[in-house]
Amino acid sequence: MRDRRLWVPGRLHPGDRVAVVAPSGPVDPVRLARGRQVLTEIGLDVVVMPRVLNRRGYLAGSDAGRAADLQEAWCDPSVRAVICARGGYGATRLLDLLDWAVMGTARPKILLGSSDITALHQAFAVRLGVAGCFGPMPACATLSDPEGPEPSSLAHLRASLFEGDMPDPVAGDQVIVPGHAEGPLTGGNLSLLAALCGTPYAMRGQGHIVLLEDIGEDPYRVDRMLTQLISAGCLTGALGIVLGSWVGCGDPMPALVDRLAPLGVPMIAGVPIGHGTPQFTAWMGADAVIDTESCSLTCLFRDPAAAL
Repeated sequence: MRDRRLWVPGRLHPGDRVAVVAPSGPVDPVRLARGRQVLTEIGLDVVVMPRVLNRRGYLAGSDAGRAADLQEAWCDPSVRAVICARGGYGATRLLDLLDWAVMGTARPKILLGSSDITALHQAFAVRLGVAGCFGPMPACATLSDPEGPEPSSLAHLRASLFEGDMPDPVAGDQVIVPGHAEGPLTGGNLSLLAALCGTPYAMRGQGHIVLLEDIGEDPYRVDRMLTQLISAGCLTGALGIVLGSWVGCGDPMPALVDRLAPLGVPMIAGVPIGHGTPQFTAWMGADAVIDTESCSLTCLFRDPAAAL
């Protein structure tokens, strides 16, 4: 499935039902309540799956329970999008528990999440051929801080999710390698992409623009994970590189430039996608454009009316 274009699910309309799941770390109920209210206020009918507030150490409950919520939400015909409450850790533990044959019979829908949810975006692309949204989640700071959601992040998320809207290009602050690139977007959180090497869900950069971001990783660890991706062939044939946020990573730019600039493809940095604030949204698997003249990434919707 990775050798063909992914389905871009039909985008949302006011009143559509969305289901919140917790496939990774434990969820703060106060933050979840605030984030649910934000989603309600932009016009969505929000249901929270029954196991979302479960907790088992650093996980949001048992693997079986988290997988069950995710699969039930995806297969529910009344649900138009599945929204992950937060990241953390744990999504990779679900990949062998989901019944992909059953999930493949469901109508494709939006999967929204970032950070640890990179694993699910990769798996949904491989197993189901479905593109998804890499963006802010309802129980995380960007949407659920006490003072309210960060306005530009929420506006960009809404424009990315709803039919009839078009998200603005996301501007970076540095051109590493000039040029123009257009193709489907892949990638996500660097730690997860490195962890998926050697599995059926390893990223394939061939013919894609690759987005990379991370949080809390020292520069030498960033170097090590990039080296792993390069050695595994995950970046071979990439059309371009977009460097997102690197919150709490010290100064990873020397390592990023040293390992990635020799690929010789257009590359921009400082794009606010991944962690931190603001946090904009990208459609993983949909077409995108790197324009180094404007130092921006633009996600495209070729034919929204034909989307499933």
